[in-house]
Amino acid sequence: MAAQSPQGGRGAGAGTVTGDAARTQYGPVQVRLTVSGGKITGAEAVQAPKGGQSDQVTADAVPKLNRAAVAAGSADIDAVSGATYTSAGYVKSLQSALDKAAAAAGPAAQESSGADSGSGGGGRSEGDAGQGTQVLTGDAAQTQYGPVQVRVTVSGGRITDVEALQAPKGGRSDQVTADAVPRLNRAAVAAGTADIDAVSGATYTSAGYTQSLQSALDRAGG
Repeated sequence: MAAQSPQGGRGAGAGTVTGDAARTQYGPVQVRLTVSGGKITGAEAVQAPKGGQSDQVTADAVPKLNRAAVAAGSADIDAVSGATYTSAGYVKSLQSALDKAAAAAGPAAQESSGADSGSGGGGRSEGDAGQGTQVLTGDAAQTQYGPVQVRVTVSGGRITDVEALQAPKGGRSDQVTADAVPRLNRAAVAAGTADIDAVSGATYTSAGYTQSLQSALDRAGG
């Protein structure tokens, strides 16, 4: 996934990269990764909520999130119970770190992908066609609670990663999104298609997710 971050180590295929700080209700969360040979070998939170009850929540949640990130090798990790906001901020910063690592590894591949050649439909296809890998962004699906938009990584004709670029937020939607989206991401990778079950309690988000996912997969097929 990553070669060498601009901040990173000197060895080929190794380095560190720091994600953007993600703001949460209880304070910012910022993640720094160590990447070697294209794999996450270490993760740490350089910023996390602190003060009062947040100290205990952070002390419990962050080590679990760090281990999960290394084990998963992606930002597709479960929220820690009792630390929903910290988990959501961690995942957001983690994803931005992974995006930076990927950009550092292959900017030429992204520039030559034709992503800026005017797709007209709002979606994009990025990646190195020679390796059979595409990153495809689906159309934003409008739901009762806000838009849902999905980005899919397809390699060798298989879904290898999915993330939600947009999802309902604000009020109760924050909790629903934090719970539902990671499950939908895992289901999409496992199924390899948009034929996935809705998450209980997140019917509208699930329907929008499936719609955007299908539009992304349609671009992969086309």
